[in-house]
Amino acid sequence: MFDYLRLEVRRTLRDTGFVIGGVAMPVMMYLLFTNLGGGDDGAWKTASMVGMAAYGAVGSALNTGGGVAEDKVTGWLRQLRVTPMTSRQVVLGRALTGSVTVLPAIVAVLAAGGLVNGVRLDAWQWAATAVLLWLGSVPFTLLGLGNGYRMTTQTTGVANMVCNLGLAVVGGLWFPLALFPGWLRSVSAYTPTNRFAELGVSVTEGRAPGLTAVAVLGAWLLAFGSYAVISYRRSARTV
Repeated sequence: MFDYLRLEVRRTLRDTGFVIGGVAMPVMMYLLFTNLGGGDDGAWKTASMVGMAAYGAVGSALNTGGGVAEDKVTGWLRQLRVTPMTSRQVVLGRALTGSVTVLPAIVAVLAAGGLVNGVRLDAWQWAATAVLLWLGSVPFTLLGLGNGYRMTTQTTGVANMVCNLGLAVVGGLWFPLALFPGWLRSVSAYTPTNRFAELGVSVTEGRAPGLTAVAVLGAWLLAFGSYAVISYRRSARTV
């Protein structure tokens, strides 16, 4: 399984589209949003840093599903079914791939915050923010896997893009929730992206993540995990 994991990570990191869309784009958006008009709001630069790191992580996690959809077309998924690997190992290998490939986006945005925007945090806060965003990205990897196992390559790409943009905007990863109308703030509180970013924001503010954030994100983990399992079982009947 570890050989499979290493292969999938190398395939993903060699993808130019992944590097540009999953790593470079969140960094450019972060620097653009936080420096328009010469703004010097340190609190906003810190919060936006976490939000854009979360956005990049979500996009990278969902990208794992695109690889699964391509595997179905090339016959790679069919070949995996005849190897000694169990179905659980195949899915776990893909999930681990998604968990590894989110790290470049997280590290790149955090580096831009510290080196370019002058965000200042204690060493433990930098480390805790990166680790929590890394661990919190697992539900989105499962969502991407579910889309990839269930859909074609083209529809997976469209679905992942819609999920990424929709969840990012509604979850408040791009803009402060204070700009949202009251009803949208209420909806945002139940989105996985909002609670995902809250993990990192809480650390930058010197406090532990709230139990509500962990509970909501855990519920989405179960929901997306179930979706991935159901989609994989369905693909076994058609691939």
